[in-house]
Amino acid sequence: MSTHRFRFGVEVHGPLDGRTWADTVRELEALGYSTLFVPDHFDEGFGPIAAMTAAAVLTTTLKVGALVFDCDYRHPAVLGRELASIDVLSEGRLEVGLGAGWKKLDYDRSGIPMEAPKVRVDRMIEHTKILKALFAEEPVSFEGEHYRITDLPGTPRPYTPGGPPFIIGGGQPRVLRFAGEVADIVGVNASIHSGEVDTEAAHDAMPERIDQKVGWLREGAGARFDQIELNAWLAAAEVTDDTVGVGEVMGQLFSADPKDVLASPLTLIGSLSECADRLRERRERWGYSYSVIPGEKARDFAPLVAELTGA
Repeated sequence: MSTHRFRFGVEVHGPLDGRTWADTVRELEALGYSTLFVPDHFDEGFGPIAAMTAAAVLTTTLKVGALVFDCDYRHPAVLGRELASIDVLSEGRLEVGLGAGWKKLDYDRSGIPMEAPKVRVDRMIEHTKILKALFAEEPVSFEGEHYRITDLPGTPRPYTPGGPPFIIGGGQPRVLRFAGEVADIVGVNASIHSGEVDTEAAHDAMPERIDQKVGWLREGAGARFDQIELNAWLAAAEVTDDTVGVGEVMGQLFSADPKDVLASPLTLIGSLSECADRLRERRERWGYSYSVIPGEKARDFAPLVAELTGA
């Protein structure tokens, strides 16, 4: 069983309906959410660095992060400086989310080449190593296949000694094993081979697949597995008294058994008490303790956040 206590993030693309960004982030903080996440996609809301910085300045306890930064979009020397600055400005309330990129539409529209998965993962691994070095050492030199850095000072120095915690998200063996070696928080996710959320991706989020993925994470983590916080980005979240009906609709949508859809740790559907029970079961089975609620559902799940946070 995981020894990690429950906490909750919320992912928002912009202000809640009828609210300013300032009103939104302060409300989410007041509702008890641990972390505000923003996506790193070109068609979804504010730019993540500006949004995270503003959210940090406008709040006092809310952590901020991107879920997750696509390493193809920014050189680590550039991103490292921005992230260290946010860590300083927030007085240590930054979580560094990194990924190898998956959304084909981002690449197509921006003209950034979407290279083979192996190349993107290679780049993400180098990117992670450089960021960690910039946060921990000064100066940094690195020679890899994708990046070459010479005597680069890591400035400013992060507020958090040794640098802020890292979140690495993924669904394939190599990424999850690497995450097990280096990350503080791991998003054990579905693999999205096609570059868009489709039936195959939904099937990869079913419980038996998650068993396998957590196994890969354990292989990479070894003795440090129990130190890692498991993060679940909820692709579907709904507070409802018609759990069976919603599950059937979701099952039809993705050609999956409704029971498996409801049991997947990447969905959270049911009454508040049912959802609380599901989260306890998932922590017991896999170790998930850190769930990320979609922004438009933040108010609906606030009672659950209040009940379980810290438990």
